[in-house]
Amino acid sequence: MIVFSENTVRADLSRLKSAWSSGETFALFPDKISVSTEWLEKCFKVLPDAYRRGSFILLTSGTTGLPKLVVGSRERSEALAAELHSRQDSEAVRQTISMLPLAYSYSFVNQWLWSHIHSREFVLTQGFGEPPSILKALESAREAMVCMVGVQVPLLLSQAKERIFPGVSRVHFAGGRFPQEKIEDLSRVFPNAIIYNNYGCAEAMPRLTVRKAADSSDGANVGRPLAGIEISTNEDHAILFRSPFGAVGVVEAQEFRPIDPEEWIPSGDLGNIEDDGSLKLIGRSSEVFKRHGEKVSLASLSSTAASAWPGQFTFYREQDSSGEEGCVLVLTPLSKMENIRPVLLALRQHHPRSHWPLRIETLEELPMLPNGKPDIRQVASSADKIEIWKQHI
Repeated sequence: MIVFSENTVRADLSRLKSAWSSGETFALFPDKISVSTEWLEKCFKVLPDAYRRGSFILLTSGTTGLPKLVVGSRERSEALAAELHSRQDSEAVRQTISMLPLAYSYSFVNQWLWSHIHSREFVLTQGFGEPPSILKALESAREAMVCMVGVQVPLLLSQAKERIFPGVSRVHFAGGRFPQEKIEDLSRVFPNAIIYNNYGCAEAMPRLTVRKAADSSDGANVGRPLAGIEISTNEDHAILFRSPFGAVGVVEAQEFRPIDPEEWIPSGDLGNIEDDGSLKLIGRSSEVFKRHGEKVSLASLSSTAASAWPGQFTFYREQDSSGEEGCVLVLTPLSKMENIRPVLLALRQHHPRSHWPLRIETLEELPMLPNGKPDIRQVASSADKIEIWKQHI
């Protein structure tokens, strides 16, 4: 089996193109991964022969945060890229600019594979580790598509300052909470772009729904399913799906499990189906919990924090001294009490005190996962956090 690190294919994208065109299954992983070579080798050994051709493998984590391999079908993913091309009105798009790791399924399918099968230019940048490379690509953009996660928006706005990028015509968000409160800022920075709210998961490989941001003022509404995809929710509001484009198997705990085409797959999120058939998210199953008998949603708290805080932030879960579930809000960059008063005011205006974070802490910089999302485990265990506010009840 061919195994690529992201740096390997970034140095020579033709290797990825050749691998896709060959029949042999290959794996694409971030440069820094939390698993050992031995762990990967054991996972590869349990892959049945039927999946050693015509497939590709990405590394992700489940709702438990533990690593797993997701096996995709090249045929299915090409069909998904074609469906996205149609649904996202991408015929006029000439290039796509990478702002996310290539080994992230969202970037891999929605950008690299889309550009490969539709003969569009794929523009590599160094990501937000080197903001000048992103700004240069955006300034040179011509009918370009970019794909982002919401947590990147404060970084983009702080780096762009007064710049605008008229050559960007499509801006896609997925992989986390949609930055509804930043739509005006994004429309200023990308004056000619249509902004899209997308939703999916690794097992969907990776897309389930899409909508234009202009079609709803509710960031939690992620639109209707793509053609051929079915979505339902159970009595606990867990989101389930069946997709002709989804993954064909997963390797967890070094055991392979095929995914039956007729099987309903949990996305790991909670939500409701609206009357018009669109999906409205409540939050990840791990981000909705009971505190003093009341249901608390980190997605709702995140929307409030984002409306009042210009920088990056995240939450992690923690129990209080009485054993009740709670959460901690972590803000970046390093801040003082006077800086967070707008956040406290917003919490007071929109949430009962029982929903508030147990504490507000601050960090100079959020540790990030390869997919551009905050590394919650590392945030929670960081010795560099500074407490700036604490509930006293």
